[in-house]
Amino acid sequence: MILASLKVPREQRVQVWTCVAVATGFEIFSSLVWGIYRYRLHNVPLFVPPGHGMVYLFGLLAIQTPIVRQYGRRVAYAVLGGASVWAAAGLTLLPLVTGRVDVQGALCLPVFAFFLLRSPRWPLFAAIFIIVSELEICGTSFGNWYWMPVAPWTHIPSGNPPSVIAAGYCIIDATVLMALWVYSVGWKTIKTRMSTTIRANTPPSMRFRLIKLENSGEVVSPASTTAINFRSSGE
Repeated sequence: MILASLKVPREQRVQVWTCVAVATGFEIFSSLVWGIYRYRLHNVPLFVPPGHGMVYLFGLLAIQTPIVRQYGRRVAYAVLGGASVWAAAGLTLLPLVTGRVDVQGALCLPVFAFFLLRSPRWPLFAAIFIIVSELEICGTSFGNWYWMPVAPWTHIPSGNPPSVIAAGYCIIDATVLMALWVYSVGWKTIKTRMSTTIRANTPPSMRFRLIKLENSGEVVSPASTTAINFRSSGE
C-alpha cells in the first residue's frame, strides 16, 4: 500500500492514510466492542487496516477509469440497481438458501443511495461497492470473518455478508474529510495565534525597523536581526 500510495497526488495520499486510521477505529469498535462481526481468531488481523487503505485508494482512482469517463452517472445508476436487487433478494429469496433475513443490509441501502446520487465523489462509492462486495463474499465464504445472525444491541437480523454493507465506507469517507478539515482549520488557527503572540511580544522599535526592512525589499539576515535586537534592548 505504501508503494501504491506514492503514485497518487499528495492530497489523495493523505486521505488514504487518514482512512487507515479512521477505518481501524471502526474495526475495533464494530468487531471487538459491538461484535456485529468476528474474525476467525477473534482479533483484528494486521492485514485489515492497510486493506482498508487499498480499498479506499481503489475508489479514489475510479474517476480516472475509462468506463466512468465514458458513461458518467449511468455507472452510478447501474451500481445502485445492483445494490437494490441484492438488498431485495436478501429479504425474499436468499433467506430460502442461507436461512438468514438480511434486514441490516437493506437498511444500509438508503445511506448508500444518498451518497451515490448526491455526492460529487460518487465514483468513489460506486467502485468501493463493487470491490467490497467481492471481498465480503470471498472473506465470509472462506471463513476469514463472519457476521452475526442478529446484531448485538440493535437485534437487527443480518446476512453473511449484509448486502449493502459497503455503505459503511460512506461514513468512513465523511469522517476522513471531516478529520482533515478539522486538522486544517486547527493548524491555521494555531499558526495565526502564534504569529499574533510573536508580534505582540516584539518591542515597538524592533517591529518598526523590521517592517521598514521588509518594505524596502532587502533580505534580512540573522546577523542584522540580531543587531536590531541589541539596539532595541539598549534603547
